[in-house]
Parts: sequence; structure tokens; C-alpha cells
Amino acid sequence: MQLRIFTEPQQGATYDDLLAVAKATERLGFDAFFRSDHYQRIGSGDQGPGSTDAWITLAGLARETSRIRLGTLVTPATFRLPGPLAIGVAQVDQMSGGRVELGFGTGWFDGEHTAYGIPFPPVGERFARWEEQLEIITGLWEAEKDYSFEGAYYRLADSPALPKPVQRPRPPIIIGGTGAKRTPRMAARYADEYNVPFHSVEQTGEAFERVRQAAGRPLVYSAAQVVCVGADKAELERRAAVIGNSVERLREEGLAGTPSEVLDKIGRFAELGAERIYLQVLDLSDLDHLELIAAEILPHV
Repeated sequence: MQLRIFTEPQQGATYDDLLAVAKATERLGFDAFFRSDHYQRIGSGDQGPGSTDAWITLAGLARETSRIRLGTLVTPATFRLPGPLAIGVAQVDQMSGGRVELGFGTGWFDGEHTAYGIPFPPVGERFARWEEQLEIITGLWEAEKDYSFEGAYYRLADSPALPKPVQRPRPPIIIGGTGAKRTPRMAARYADEYNVPFHSVEQTGEAFERVRQAAGRPLVYSAAQVVCVGADKAELERRAAVIGNSVERLREEGLAGTPSEVLDKIGRFAELGAERIYLQVLDLSDLDHLELIAAEILPHV
């Protein structure tokens, strides 16, 4: 089981905040540093310094780290045109020496689109655009010569399909969600990894099975869960309070408790076939939290 650190910078974090977490992620032996791709805080509360751009952040971290994988959970198809996104991700892959992964989805948070002037079409069109973008991005990365595409929403003519990523034929693509029809079909066609975010063990297992039946080929299966670990009751309650939640709810809906409790629940995901867990870390200032997880959980998974 690989443990990956997953951050939510739209809740208010600077690049320096993320750099500190990424460096700790690498130093402590975690597999990867991932971040969400949002432009505005989700939910009420202080916006703090605001969000940061995901791929600009990852470009910086590509030069500041040397081992960990870097990626998004997930980049919305609404944010960027497919050609420029393919170029940007390929460039960050080059800058990192081939350590980038692209989590890619339809986009869902209409508030940030309204706030920053980003078109937000109806859900059916978002899925259709997402599918065309996946075909274009993978086509540009994998093309040996010029690349052309004609779809309902995008047209590319005689693209040089450059630059190329370091990873060949392309960086891994992560598709997530629990949709019963379109998500399994898209994961079967395009994904290297299928991720179920913030669902129970039972719901995660059901979603894994739907994708297994659709894919008919090996995929990496993973889950994302909020994490809150304490060496004792007081520490656990303090960490839960900082992120505005109760220990009881976090135990039910995420990975929370003592190290042994969290290990037990990780084991339940492993029994479903999960090979990676994305630990959603919400208090980016608490690097001691990462130290505890690295010392008491990471060696035992």
C-alpha cells in the first residue's frame, strides 16, 4: 500500500505552505504529493490568502523535489483547453524528470466558475467535453507525428503534438468518482488509476467492482480519505477541532483515530484491492501530524 499526501489549497494556502508540506512528504518517505485544482474556498469561512494555480504550483515543486510523484485530484476539464493543458502537463513532467500524474474530471463547483469568469455548461455537456479532452490530451502525448482531431466541441488540425512528456507513452491518468455508468466507461477507456474519494469502505468496494467489470484490464485502484491521527485522545481531539470536525464523524467518514485504528481501516481498503490511499491533510501547518503518520503508520502498510 502506498500512502500519498493530498492537500486542499483552495481553503487558503500559499505556495510556501505547500512547499513545506511537499518537502516533508518527500523527507518522510511518502509516495506522492497531490493537490486539488480549485480557485476558491469550498464552504464558508475565511478565504485566507486564497487559492493558487495547481499546475503552476506543481511546476515549482517539480524543481524543489526529487523523488515524490506530483499530481492533481482532480483538474477540471472546464478550466483549460485540452491543447494547452497537454502542453503544460508535459512541461511539468519534463521539469520533474517524469514524476507527474494527471487526475482529470468534469468540474463541479459552479461558484468558482462564476467568481472567475469560467464557463460552466450543463452536466451533460461537461461530460462530453471531458471525453473529447481525454482523447485529445492522450492523442497529443502519444502521437508519433502530427495530430488532428474533429469533435463536437474541439478541432485540432495538424498539431505538431509537442512537447512530449518524459513518461512514455504518457503520464498516468487518474479518473475518479462513483458514477454508475459513464465513470466506469471512461475509466475503462482512459484511466491508469481509478480513485474513489471520500466514500465508505462498502461504497468504495462497490465502485471498484463496477470499474473492474467495465475495464477488463489491470488498473490501479485507490481511495482518498480525510486523515486525522493522534497519539492519544487529547491530541486526536485537538486535531479534529482545528479542522472543524468531530472525532466521531471523522472516524466514520475518514481515517481517524490512533495509529492502530487508522491502520485497521487502511487494511479494510487493502482487502478491496486498493493499492494507494490519498491522505487528505487539511491543516497544512501541522507538520507534526505527518511526522506521526510517517513514524507509526507508514512502516506498517
